[in-house]
Amino acid sequence: MDKKPCQFCVNKTNIDYKNIAVLLQYTSRYKKILPPKYTGACSKHQRRIARAIKNARIMGLLPFVP
Repeated sequence: MDKKPCQFCVNKTNIDYKNIAVLLQYTSRYKKILPPKYTGACSKHQRRIARAIKNARIMGLLPFVP
């Protein structure tokens, strides 16, 4: 069973806390950050996703709870 490649590595896209549409794909319906097993992100990009989600929460762009 091969692991699927990281979408951010393949597309060479940046992770930004202001891009809420992308960040919502990496949160559960309870607004928790999904683990890399479900997101398919590599460890470098998973850390950047988590940091971007946390920054968006602090800025008030994403909710902490549903």
